[in-house]
Amino acid sequence: MNNPVIKNINEQFAEVVSMIQHTRNEVVRLANASLIDLYWRIGKYISDKISVSEWGDGVVAQLADYISKTSPETKGFSDKNLWRMKQFYETYNGVGEKLSTLLRQISWSNNLAIMSRCKTHEERMFYLNLCVHERLSFRQLNRQIDSALFERNAVGSPKLSPVLREIAPQTEQIFRDQYVMEFIGGKEYEHENSMKAALVKQMKSFILELGKDFLFIDEEYRLQVGNSDFRIDLLFYHRELQCLVAFELKMEKFKPEHLGQLNFYLESLDRDVKKPRENPSIGILLCKDKDDTVVEYALSRSLSPTMVAEYQLCLPDKALLQQKLHDIIEQDEHDE
Repeated sequence: MNNPVIKNINEQFAEVVSMIQHTRNEVVRLANASLIDLYWRIGKYISDKISVSEWGDGVVAQLADYISKTSPETKGFSDKNLWRMKQFYETYNGVGEKLSTLLRQISWSNNLAIMSRCKTHEERMFYLNLCVHERLSFRQLNRQIDSALFERNAVGSPKLSPVLREIAPQTEQIFRDQYVMEFIGGKEYEHENSMKAALVKQMKSFILELGKDFLFIDEEYRLQVGNSDFRIDLLFYHRELQCLVAFELKMEKFKPEHLGQLNFYLESLDRDVKKPRENPSIGILLCKDKDDTVVEYALSRSLSPTMVAEYQLCLPDKALLQQKLHDIIEQDEHDE
């Protein structure tokens, strides 16, 4: 039997540990912001000197050598890094306070990845916001850039039922039209169960692709309705939406009849599993392929909060997506 006194004192100890961890995180955050601010000021200093021809290109190498000799314990100020600081300042100079705040919330390595790999201001803003919201590591950020997440979001909007748009308008920013799952091997699977098992094995990577507000509950989640048992392929909970999210995998092209099964699962979840304080459950059909017109027709009269997306088992052709995005922008400008 649990001793209430011991439980109470442990809860108090946990509060102290929480204070320590919170302060430690705050110190790291402030230290990172100060470091980024230093790099910004150094970049500005070098940029200003070079712009008025007071310094030539060789002076930066001399500065790096001077720092190394006068402050040997100071690392990270090679001539290459000093040039990066100059580029950092010149890339973002004059872009506003909001962006300046974002820059100071992510690591220097993430800033460098975004600055060097993103071609437009809109793309940089997208990944800066993603880093802050999802707390991406350097490796995770590069994976999202490799998977052309910015282009995918810009080119294809998620296919949502009217009910889902009405009860949770923010889902258009949360869900995606296409999910890239190269982390499960990039091969075609013969059975849905084998692909599902591969996703569960790589759940950390799958949640990175879905978004970090997704919490995995179970695979083959059992529903009992009457005297029959049913199984949901993958069941998640979404923290921001505060609802259950059921994923059904289809290793074939989308068919309208797929929605009937998903609607049944959502009804069962809302009646028997959902807690009173939670929002209505959402269903996602993840298909190998889909015809967007067929999807639109099928979803238009759906009375359940559902959506249809497709999956891809290899990294997309980023150049092709960029060209498609360019064509869309050009068409929009022409229409205006």
